[in-house]
Amino acid sequence: MDFPGAGMFQYISFRSAIAVITSLFFSLLVGKKIIRRLQVLQIGEEIRNLGLEGQMQKRGTPTMGGVIILLSILIPVILFGDIKNIYVIIMIVTTIWLGFVGFIDDYIKVFKKNKEGLSGRFKILGQISLGLFVGVTLYLSSDVVVRDRVVKHPDSAKQEIVEGVDNTEPQNVVLTPNLKTTRTTIPFFKNNEFDYKSLIPFKGPWADYLAWGVFILMVIFVVTAVSNGANLTDGLDGLATGVSAIIGTTLGIFAYLSGNVIYSEYLNIMYIPNTGELVVFMSAFIGAAIGFLWYNSYPAQVFMGDTGSLAIGGIIAVFAILIRKELLIPILCGIFFVESLSVMIQVSYFKRTKRKYGEGRRIFLMAPLHHHYQKKGYPEPKIVTRFWIVAILLAVITVVTLKIR
Repeated sequence: MDFPGAGMFQYISFRSAIAVITSLFFSLLVGKKIIRRLQVLQIGEEIRNLGLEGQMQKRGTPTMGGVIILLSILIPVILFGDIKNIYVIIMIVTTIWLGFVGFIDDYIKVFKKNKEGLSGRFKILGQISLGLFVGVTLYLSSDVVVRDRVVKHPDSAKQEIVEGVDNTEPQNVVLTPNLKTTRTTIPFFKNNEFDYKSLIPFKGPWADYLAWGVFILMVIFVVTAVSNGANLTDGLDGLATGVSAIIGTTLGIFAYLSGNVIYSEYLNIMYIPNTGELVVFMSAFIGAAIGFLWYNSYPAQVFMGDTGSLAIGGIIAVFAILIRKELLIPILCGIFFVESLSVMIQVSYFKRTKRKYGEGRRIFLMAPLHHHYQKKGYPEPKIVTRFWIVAILLAVITVVTLKIR
């Protein structure tokens, strides 16, 4: 490219800015047309009467709006991202994979008039197969490596150009060799790192294989848990969308720091080559979420459906895994975690008390947790706003863990 300003496209920061703007405007402008089309096709949400205030007023609201989010992510990434980058490829596959699973679920609900949608076992199978794909790809790909330590040395002849960083003076950097490792980030451990290999009770050639096996199982668990957590959280107007945008912003910051040789050295965290390109993807994700929130905020003009909720949960999970931050998910995705936990507690307690007393009892007025507060009489916008505030606090805490030793 030799047109004026073409050199700006070599910078991740510039392409990320263009990606977020493009996804935002696409979701706002094209999203409106998609919503109208959904209305014409009468693709409306079927609402079960749970006795919640204002619930039945949402009947007929267009669903499957997750298509807006998926297109708003994929188009800017294809235009401005490096689609040869292994990490970007994995994220594109994740977006399409779980978006397709969610689309089938919504299609069955809307067009087949089956309120149950896609069988739960098939949803889980889709999530497990994605987790297996991601884990195996990370194991087999020679491009998926980390650098053990990054040490600046002014007299070294070795240099590495740091993309996306405007340096007025050259940076001389000595990098340790590429490592194929199962290490990840977690606070309160030495150097904020934990190696899955430490779970293997013996040493030897088989220890590495078993460590990767444990890592792949963790990947499958994280993808399934976060995807379902996002799906459960999508119960109030703007709740899952806003929380996802907050989480995405935090993960984007982590990706930029981990993929930048200077900042990773300064913060004493793993330098993961080529993950900086993920910032472009996450920028598109953030723009798509905010643009969709324009129509999904209370009172919602469109619902994302499982097409969106399963996909955004999977995107968050896989993104965290790629930048080795999956063990921070219980904090960062605390809203998803608590929503899922409230359902598990409610169901298990109900079954236990039914066996014991002959009548099931409940801990919450209703699960997931956001419905509990609805039953207590809190207005829907207040619940959503307060959940957003909690999500921001959790994001700040997660970032702070970078310097906890």
